[in-house]
Amino acid sequence: MYITTELSAPSAMLDGGRVVGIATDKVREAMDRAGVAYTIDMLPWKRAYKAALERPNGCVYSTTRTPDRERLFKWVGPTDIAQWVLIGRADRKLQLRNLEDARGLRIGTYNGDARDAYLRERGFTTDPTSNDLSNPQKLMLGRIDLWAASLRSGSTVLARYGYDKQLVPLLVFNEIGVYLACNRAVPNDVVGRLNKAFDQIAQDGTGRRIERRYENWVPAARRR
Repeated sequence: MYITTELSAPSAMLDGGRVVGIATDKVREAMDRAGVAYTIDMLPWKRAYKAALERPNGCVYSTTRTPDRERLFKWVGPTDIAQWVLIGRADRKLQLRNLEDARGLRIGTYNGDARDAYLRERGFTTDPTSNDLSNPQKLMLGRIDLWAASLRSGSTVLARYGYDKQLVPLLVFNEIGVYLACNRAVPNDVVGRLNKAFDQIAQDGTGRRIERRYENWVPAARRR
């Protein structure tokens, strides 16, 4: 299997040239339990997604399972539950009671991402970028008003990148499962074995152990 992902801490990160992270380790564990040989490449999201669409042995994670995408893939997981969060600058003291309160504000999103499509379909003003991690910088420079981020519950990503004092979560506007999305040519028995492995990982405590492993994780280059 040729598996692709994007840089998205703490789900998928590079550590000494190896792809690691919460979703990554769950995918690796599932592949091993299902007896499936694989490689994992980290690519920009559009290339990662396209590879899974075009390669008969391709899969991509962590992919939001939307009605528009349902028929395009065979689905394995979920690898995680993601919260879609509107994040703003702490010094602006914006208050959002619901998603409607963000109407008319410029929302930073990510090219090809489900959050961008979700907001556009509802008439919100989005400002997509090719790299999601440029959105905090755009927010600090005042080029956007909000950042539509995808965070797992309890994520420390803002602190990890040094933004925890400057940026604040304002509103969780959706909670959704994210998956390993596999090309339609991947055999059903392989998909079935992988889904069974994910069920076992969730039930036997392995998933929680993997999540705890990354609670205070730092890259090898920064370890002393």
